[in-house]
Amino acid sequence: MKRMTFTGLAMLLASASAYAQPGALEARSTEAAEASGGMPQLDFSNPLMLSQVVWLLIIFGVLYYVLAKIVLPRFESVLDDRRNRIQGDLEAARAAKAHADAALDEHMKATVKARAEAQQAITNAQASAQADASAQAAVLNAKLNEQITAAEARISAARDAAMGALREVATDTADALVKRLTGLSEPAAVQSAVQAELAARGRA
Repeated sequence: MKRMTFTGLAMLLASASAYAQPGALEARSTEAAEASGGMPQLDFSNPLMLSQVVWLLIIFGVLYYVLAKIVLPRFESVLDDRRNRIQGDLEAARAAKAHADAALDEHMKATVKARAEAQQAITNAQASAQADASAQAAVLNAKLNEQITAAEARISAARDAAMGALREVATDTADALVKRLTGLSEPAAVQSAVQAELAARGRA
């Protein structure tokens, strides 16, 4: 960028120096050029050529000083600021991306851990529920078995009582019939006959 600026400045100074002299000098240079058939700017026999060169060097030096000490440092400062700002933005973007990647990684780990803990909690709950159900079923079965045993005992006692009453009624009835028909009373024989009849029918 500096080379292009200096080149343009040199061309500008050359053009300015060509038009920096009075009109009489141009007229004389033109007349000399027409007389010699060459360019008036390159007429080294002209005594004013030295003043043109001096002014060219002065103007070039002033412009060079202005560019080198004022303009270009400002440009360079602006470019440096822009470069530093871009670099800072890039570093901030990289840091934000790294932070986002780390947060995403932590989120994925937390999600996996939460799923594992939830699955473990579900498994534990199922096992606990099954254990509670098994315990309650065992208690219920024990109560039912006790109730069934008690019911069977009551049924057996009631059956025995009913069979005893039936024997007694059958014996009394048979004894009364025998006594009315034969006039004899033999309770032992009647009781044996009733017992045999009940045994034959499978009720004893």
